[in-house]
Amino acid sequence: MSELSDRPREGARAAFRRWRARRPFWGGLLLALAGGEILLTEKASLKVVMHIGMQGLAGYLLPSLMALLGLLVLFNPAQRLFYSITGVLVSLGTWMTSNLGGFFIGLLLGITGSCLTFGWVPDQEPRISRRERRKQARATVGGHVVGTLPEGATGNQSGSAGTPRASR
Repeated sequence: MSELSDRPREGARAAFRRWRARRPFWGGLLLALAGGEILLTEKASLKVVMHIGMQGLAGYLLPSLMALLGLLVLFNPAQRLFYSITGVLVSLGTWMTSNLGGFFIGLLLGITGSCLTFGWVPDQEPRISRRERRKQARATVGGHVVGTLPEGATGNQSGSAGTPRASR
């Protein structure tokens, strides 16, 4: 009975892994968490609060924008370059408007997440699991796939066009 209950869970886990592999997941997650952390430091009842603007509007606007950019990176990865550049600029802006960027933690998380997002490149070929790579490695003998010839080799050991090789 435990095998039956594990199957749907494995299917959901595999689906999440496929979804995560097609987007800059960690960069978007860090950027969204940075926005949330800075918003929490704004709401904290600390005496070290620095507000600039109309009653601290920028102190709430910039971290909210960071959280929104992080979610946009996760759900719309095609525009990741714009979101990551905007995320770095907004993260740096929180230095002045939101308690020194959430006491440096949110600032560093936002910059790191934006940099991870900017550097992410989608896979050009489908990913191969470790299990598949092991199967492929076991099928090789001496660096050559069993049943095939190395690159450039022909079925006969003569020169090109079927003529014998000249010895020197």
